[in-house]
Amino acid sequence: MTTLLGIRGLRAWHGHSQALFGVDLDVGEGEVVALMGRNGMGKTTTIRTALGLQRPCAGEVSFGGRPIVDLAPHRIARLGIGLVPEGRRCFPNLTVRENLVSAARRGPWTLDRTRRLFHRLAGRMDQRAVTLSGGEQQMLAIGRALMTNPRLLIMDEATEGLAPLVRQEIWSALDTLKSEGLAILVVDKAVGQLLAMASRCVILEKGKSEWSGPPDAVSADVAGRYLGL
Repeated sequence: MTTLLGIRGLRAWHGHSQALFGVDLDVGEGEVVALMGRNGMGKTTTIRTALGLQRPCAGEVSFGGRPIVDLAPHRIARLGIGLVPEGRRCFPNLTVRENLVSAARRGPWTLDRTRRLFHRLAGRMDQRAVTLSGGEQQMLAIGRALMTNPRLLIMDEATEGLAPLVRQEIWSALDTLKSEGLAILVVDKAVGQLLAMASRCVILEKGKSEWSGPPDAVSADVAGRYLGL
C-alpha cells in the first residue's frame, strides 16, 4: 500500500510543556486509520502539528512522498488534505452554500454530491450556519472539507456531543466515503464505531505512539491499558 501521510518521530511543545514525545503514524491510499487514546494524550496536537497549525520541534511529516513539515498550512491543504476540526468551526454568518463553496476546488465533490451525502443540508442551502443544529454543523464541516476534493480526510472528534441518530448518519456517511476509497484519519470517542470502520488503529499514550495494529487486535487488555475501557 502506498503511504499517503507519513509521520516519524514527531515532537511538539505547548509553551514550556512538551506535548508530543515521538509520534509515528502512516495513512495509506484508501486506508482508514483510527487515531486513539485517552483525553490529553496528544491526538489533536498530532493533527495540528502535521498540518502546520502548530510548529514541531522535531520529526518528519510527508504527504504523497513530499516533506511538508516546513510548509504553511494553506499550502499543505492544497496538496490534498481536508480537515474537519474539533468543534466544527463553520463560518457562522455565511449560508450553508457559502460555507461549502468557500474553499471548493475542482473535482468529483460538488454541491449536488454533497447534498446527496447529507440530505439534511439539501433544504438548508440558504440558511446561515449559526442557525443549524450541532449535528447539521458537523455535516456542513465534513461537506466543506470534501468540497476541497481531498486525497485525505482528517476528522478530529467526528461525532462528539451529537445526538445518537445524527452520529449514526455521520458514521454511515463515513462508511460511504470508505467504500469509495477515500483515505481517512479519524479521531473519536466512540471506540466501537472506530473499530468497526478502521483498517488500522494507532494509540497514543502521553504524546507517543504506543500501539499500532488492526482493529481486531485491540484486545480487552489493550483497551483497558490505553483507552481506559
